[in-house]
Amino acid sequence: MTLHKHSWQLIKYDLVLLFASTSALLMLMDIRAQQFGVKPFLMYVAAWGLCLFLSRAKLGIYSHIWRYGNAALYLRLIIADFLAGFIANLVSLAMHIPPSVTPALVAAGLFNLLLAIGMRLTYQYLLDNASRQSWKILQSRRLAKDLLGVDIQPDTEKRQRLNAAIVGAGSLGAALMEEMLKGQRSDYQPCCFIEIDPEKIGRQINGIRIFAEEDITSALVESLSIHTFIFAISDMTVERRKAFYERYREFGCKLAIYDYPSVEDFKNEVRRLRAFDIEDLLFRKPRYVMGGEIEAYYRGKTILVTGGGGSIGSELARQLAGMQPKRLVLLDVYENAAYDIQQELKNSYGGNLDLAVEIISICDEGQLDHVFRKIRPDVVFHAAAHKHVPLLEKNVVEAVKNNIFGTLNVVDCCEKYEVEKAVMISTDKAVNPTSVMGATKRVCEMIFQSRTDSKTNFCCTRFGNVLGSRGSVVPLFRRQIEAGGPVTITDKRITRYFMTIPEACQLVLQAGAMSRRGELYVLDMGKPVRILDLAEALIRLMGHEPYKDIDIVEIGLRPGEKLFEELHIQGEEFEKTENELIFVERDKPKTRQEIAATLEMLHEASDQNDDAAAKRALKKAVPTFSGEEMTA
Repeated sequence: MTLHKHSWQLIKYDLVLLFASTSALLMLMDIRAQQFGVKPFLMYVAAWGLCLFLSRAKLGIYSHIWRYGNAALYLRLIIADFLAGFIANLVSLAMHIPPSVTPALVAAGLFNLLLAIGMRLTYQYLLDNASRQSWKILQSRRLAKDLLGVDIQPDTEKRQRLNAAIVGAGSLGAALMEEMLKGQRSDYQPCCFIEIDPEKIGRQINGIRIFAEEDITSALVESLSIHTFIFAISDMTVERRKAFYERYREFGCKLAIYDYPSVEDFKNEVRRLRAFDIEDLLFRKPRYVMGGEIEAYYRGKTILVTGGGGSIGSELARQLAGMQPKRLVLLDVYENAAYDIQQELKNSYGGNLDLAVEIISICDEGQLDHVFRKIRPDVVFHAAAHKHVPLLEKNVVEAVKNNIFGTLNVVDCCEKYEVEKAVMISTDKAVNPTSVMGATKRVCEMIFQSRTDSKTNFCCTRFGNVLGSRGSVVPLFRRQIEAGGPVTITDKRITRYFMTIPEACQLVLQAGAMSRRGELYVLDMGKPVRILDLAEALIRLMGHEPYKDIDIVEIGLRPGEKLFEELHIQGEEFEKTENELIFVERDKPKTRQEIAATLEMLHEASDQNDDAAAKRALKKAVPTFSGEEMTA
């Protein structure tokens, strides 16, 4: 057993306590050591000390930093001392110590345990209250350092902390309070709790009072100098979170949440303090669909992600990197984006992840074939695509070449090199498309679904908008708000389905693991969100008042845009999977021959480099495409 130098110092102090407490108590009880001899007495104390050391060391008492000692650790100390006392009593019998001395020795042991606990509690209390008391009352810095494993520096400069009101006086709120008090670098000082449970209201937790929610007024906020309201409530629904947000934002204070902020932290059961964000105001509960069987599927496989530097591709890479793949390959034509995610993963995983980056376009059939031949992937995630709706309305030929024929190149390579499974990322804009982007993605779905007779298992995933992706509405709104407004929306009636990027990637990973043949998976995304509500909420989150500080103006629908998005096509078979959050559509796929004829038509149109001709070909390929006609 290896002990840290601080552990040896703690052992030294414990032995000093043992000798002092034993001697003092024996003298106090008028029992002289000479009754059985000084030498046997010293031998007994030494034997007792050895028993204490071995017992406490065996139970890990000296391997902990007592700065963070909890009830379980103190209970372990008590058990260790009782075990040592039992062994020491056996030693006393062997040494023929008079029976009249035994009660005093037992009392001495209990007194020593009390002193050991008291010493640890005292310094732990001083450390926990360092933010409110000067460490000048601590006479021995060395003693605190030896006991607790940290160097205590007296505050030469008063650290100014911000007062925080903790909404929720349950176990989570108490844990947050402890974290604030123990964290010497914490920016916050808890000043009160806020509760709705009448059994808790009016009481205190470690000297911090619990107020009723209705007691929180502007006058009280001012008197307590509350800077931030922190929500610390387990399993808080979106509706309740939104109600809290509306209630407390009126005081003009900062709002924060102490909870699981992301899929990664949710998985690792790590809580942290984070700013209230726009995701918290979506009108649905975040979906966490990952499971151990999903990770098991990807473990040990060579995985290729096209568009690996994009918003979806890079998040797929992050989640896959934690599943112990044999090799992870990111393919992208934009080297800056690919470089960023490469460096991030290298910093996170180092040599534990076999990571490669290929800078090529999926339109380059020869280079793509070379990559597939070289790496021989087991699983391919196809996330590469042009996605900006207004831009593609004026660049139809490029949209057809990249989205459709680039996808065809990926599919052909998957079949040629017998990839086990290929998963395509689609969009709700492919349903009854009104845009070139949506129409091209619908053709891509049709290509994937036509390969039902292939050795490769092809499947598609379809979902709505993802918050925070490049070019999406939230980053645009943020930039407009930072610039002083106005925030521009196309139409106040417009609605969209939303989810976070990690959620979207979970759907893709889930679909890849559960797919059997040619399915098109759709996530239950809850209710659509009005873009106007999203804009107003984001303005408030950034500390402004809609229409007063920052205006919101309509600019009209852009070419190819819809008022309302759809997630499935009328007439398609729509059924549940074993995961209640994921559905599958099983419309009758087109045959290879039918798709080949469609692609030939699109190829001829795109070869003319004529956007109007390419758009007319798209209308024939996708009968539900209702985009506006273009003039040549």
